[in-house]
Amino acid sequence: MTDIHPETPALLEWLQGREPEMVELLREMTLLESPSTVPETQGPVFDILARELQCVGFEVRRLSGSETGGQLYARPRARERGRGAQAIIGHVDTVWPVGTLETMPFMHDEGRARGPGVFDMKGGLVQMIFALRALRELGLEPQVTPVVFVNSDEEVGSFESENRIRHLARRVARALVLEPGLEPEGKLKTTRRGGGRFELKVAGKRAHTGLAPGEGASAIHELSHLIQSLYELSDMERGITVNVGEIRGGTRPNVVASEASAVIDVRVRTRADGRWLEEQIRRVEERVRSTPGTTARIRGAVDRPPMEPTPPNRRLWHAAQEVGRALGLELEEGMSGGGSDGNTTSLFTATLDGLGAVGDGAHALHEYLEVDRMPERAALLAGILLLPELETDPT
Repeated sequence: MTDIHPETPALLEWLQGREPEMVELLREMTLLESPSTVPETQGPVFDILARELQCVGFEVRRLSGSETGGQLYARPRARERGRGAQAIIGHVDTVWPVGTLETMPFMHDEGRARGPGVFDMKGGLVQMIFALRALRELGLEPQVTPVVFVNSDEEVGSFESENRIRHLARRVARALVLEPGLEPEGKLKTTRRGGGRFELKVAGKRAHTGLAPGEGASAIHELSHLIQSLYELSDMERGITVNVGEIRGGTRPNVVASEASAVIDVRVRTRADGRWLEEQIRRVEERVRSTPGTTARIRGAVDRPPMEPTPPNRRLWHAAQEVGRALGLELEEGMSGGGSDGNTTSLFTATLDGLGAVGDGAHALHEYLEVDRMPERAALLAGILLLPELETDPT
């Protein structure tokens, strides 16, 4: 049994009276559009987070980025030296371009909040702030020091922040990720598929299709054969999927194509399958050409490892279930087909994902969150923060 703090139920009672304040903070953040591709838009959202974190006794550092809006790192000003730490992980960037608010305005009606980024993941950031506020107002100090790390490039693969996330994950007892819950029920994400991207380029020989068709070697023809062999690598039972999402090639209908290319997305459930799939894809270059006179080159990697059901991850999930029961919640778990920063933290420490908002429509026009679920999700996060360090399996 996990040692649940006796004051855990009081967290939900306190937070249920703050729902209007949570909506107002969500509105303030949502009105600041912050797409991944426009770094200067992300600073104002970081400013709000810094303001709120400072109000709950955290010291805040802003970490600059060269191509992104950087990151925010915060920890309690008053903390006991030598204590372990736990990380709360989030992001301020969204997939929505500047100007989306004109056609997709922030709205709060019929128990739902709508707008670009409310579900993924500004709602989760609001819940984090109020979880920390509840702990402070009720005088509850976690045994494991909470630290906050928020980046601005998660939606584009965390290409600048990943090294800092890895460094942090090696130093903490657990990572709590504020990605939205899974499905309208708000299941916690205990596993995630990993993935990667490859680009396949085929070179052939240009020729006129009317005057000298036999002198050409069609890169498009060869690419069509290679695409079929790539799709044959998919294995739904193992959770391996290969998808060719973009193809390009040729110059004119009456010219044998000398160049063609494809961009390939792959997903896997385990790191072992990731290594196997990467090896199989690279063998494309070694295949005997179906179209004589062509060559193929492939670049890429399965570079986002899956979040697997490791023993530390399972212990954290079971502990979260007990916190949920103390709050009157029966939590469910599920697997996400996409990746997050939880895929990275899971390589080094116990990780629980999907602790953010409950709703639906991530990256979609109907994006929304359930407002009345915000207090309970904030209470759940706060209750998990109150957990002691979980014992490791002696076996």
